[in-house]
Amino acid sequence: MPPNPEPRSIQSHLKQKSLNPTVFWRIAEEIPQPLNIGLTVTSIALPLLLWWLVTTFANVDPKFLPSPGKVLEAFGRLWNTRELLKDTVASLWRVGVGFLFALVFSIPIGVLMGSFPSIRALLEPMFGLMRYMPAPAFIPLLILYLGIGEEPKIMLIFIGVFFFNSLMVMDTVKFVPKDLIESTYMLGGNRWEILTQVIFPHVLPGILDASRINLAAAWQLVIVSELIAATEGLGRRISVAGRFLRTDEIFVGLIVIGAIGLTFDLLFQYLLRVSCKWSSQKQ
Repeated sequence: MPPNPEPRSIQSHLKQKSLNPTVFWRIAEEIPQPLNIGLTVTSIALPLLLWWLVTTFANVDPKFLPSPGKVLEAFGRLWNTRELLKDTVASLWRVGVGFLFALVFSIPIGVLMGSFPSIRALLEPMFGLMRYMPAPAFIPLLILYLGIGEEPKIMLIFIGVFFFNSLMVMDTVKFVPKDLIESTYMLGGNRWEILTQVIFPHVLPGILDASRINLAAAWQLVIVSELIAATEGLGRRISVAGRFLRTDEIFVGLIVIGAIGLTFDLLFQYLLRVSCKWSSQKQ
């Protein structure tokens, strides 16, 4: 008997599907892995290529737009003097502490606000009011209350993340199907079991996504917080470089912040895949 041609036909079908240009425009469907990798590399390589072309062939003053080579030289210079390492560690510590405290308080409060309409009615108006107050506007008060040490910098990050994250977690919990909660009651579950074994696992992917999004706000605020009499930090490095027109060092600070943020973003996505394999988001 001739060999079964089915496996080869399946492979051929998959290959044709990956080469089909219409796959790029399919809505809510996974794209082939080669295309995914190619687009990811392009998203980083294309801006770098354009940057190099502009600084190489266009008559651009390096004080306004340094070349990639100049930025790389500045990176090496700051790294060899250990200044960049000190600034990076200082900013990481401030963001880490402020963001962690914000998560510790905002996640349980957001779950309670989404689960109990009484708590939501009590806290949501105040949280909604605070959300529209820009966090940098609190800087004078933070200096007045906490001085010019590390406390106001960390508190600024906390304020900028806590209220947004609480409301985003609350909105995630509000969309838990009521039938799921009522079924748990029918099976003999109590309020604590519903909160810990039904609601929290159900909204965990949404909580991780909300935290991932608000981490970007924490990195934006650390730049502002390091203007408060800071002696170290990437925000201070960018501010000092701007004062002396060291544009290459400004680019170094921005690229380092972007690289750190992208690393944490990928870490959150990995954590989501590992801890929420059952989530429908991956289907």
